[in-house]
Amino acid sequence: MLAVLGIVVVFLAVLGGFLMEQGNPWVLMQPAELLIVGGAAAGIILVANPPALIRKMVRGARDAFREPPYGRQVFLLHLRMLYEVFGYVQRAGIVALEADVEKPEKSAIFSRYPGFLNDPETRALVCDSLRMMVIGATTPQELDQLMDLDIDVQRRGHHEPVVALGTVADALPGLGIVAAVLGVVITMQAIGGSPETVGQKVAAALVGTFLGILLCYGLVGPVAARLETMGEVQTQFQQVLRIALVAFFRGASPILAVEYARRSIPVELRPSFVAMETAIRRDAKIPPTPKMAGLTVPVTQSELERAVPPEETAGDGNQPQPVQTP
Repeated sequence: MLAVLGIVVVFLAVLGGFLMEQGNPWVLMQPAELLIVGGAAAGIILVANPPALIRKMVRGARDAFREPPYGRQVFLLHLRMLYEVFGYVQRAGIVALEADVEKPEKSAIFSRYPGFLNDPETRALVCDSLRMMVIGATTPQELDQLMDLDIDVQRRGHHEPVVALGTVADALPGLGIVAAVLGVVITMQAIGGSPETVGQKVAAALVGTFLGILLCYGLVGPVAARLETMGEVQTQFQQVLRIALVAFFRGASPILAVEYARRSIPVELRPSFVAMETAIRRDAKIPPTPKMAGLTVPVTQSELERAVPPEETAGDGNQPQPVQTP
C-alpha cells in the first residue's frame, strides 16, 4: 500500500500545484502526446528485451505494488521450519528426508508451510540442496558453494527487469522532447493563425515534455527502485536459509543452526531470540521417526542414556557370577 500511496501523492502534488496556479486541467488532456510518449516507450521495451524478460518486467511492475513478501513473520516461520527439518534429520538420519524433498507438498514438515510451497525459487533452493545431502553427493563446504552460486544466479535474474525498467525511465524525458518538437512543428504550421490557436498548440507541445519527465521520475523510476529493493530482500532471505543449512550440516545443533541464521537477518526484520524460542517450543512439530524394516535409526547420546539405565551398562565387576555346582 505504501507504493500505491506514494504514486498517488506524486500525482496529487503535481496536479494540485498546477490547479493552485489557476491552471486549466483540461489543457493537460492531450491524447496525442500520451500516445507519442507511451507508444514509443512500449516500442523500446519490445526492441530491447526478449519475451521472457518482458514477462519479468510485467510481473515485477505488478509485484511492486503488493505487500513485501518477506517480513519478520516470514523469517520466523522459515526458521521454525528448518528447525523441524534439522530435528527430524537428527532423529531419523538424512536418508529419511528423501520423500520430503522429492514431494514437498506431501511432506509432513513442508506441507505445514504454504508460503514456502508457493515460493518456487526458495523451495527449489532448499529442496535441491537437501537432496544433494540425501544422496551423499556433496560435502557441507561444497553445499555452501552450490547454494551461494544458486542465490547469485537468482539475484542476477531479479536484477534484469530493474535494468530494463531503468532504461525505459532514462528514455522517457527524451521521448517527451520528441513529442514537444513535433508539437512545435505543428505550431509553426499555424503561425499565421490567431494567438489563441498558436497558444493552444504550444501548450500541447509542452505537455509532451511534461509527461516524459513526470513518468520518468514519478512512476517508472520509483517502480524500478522498489523492484530492486524487493529483489535484495529476497536475496537476503535465501542467504539466511543457506547459513542455517550449512551450519547444521557442518555439525551445529538444530537450535544453534537456526540461531546462526537469525543473527544474519537484517536488524529491521530480525525476530528476537525470545520470539524464535517461543515459536519453536510452542509450535514446532517434528514428525516421528519412520519405522522401516532393515533401517538403522541413529539416536543421540542423550536418548541412549535415557533408554539404558546406568546400572545395566556397568562393568563386569557388577555382573552376577554363575553358581558352580559340585
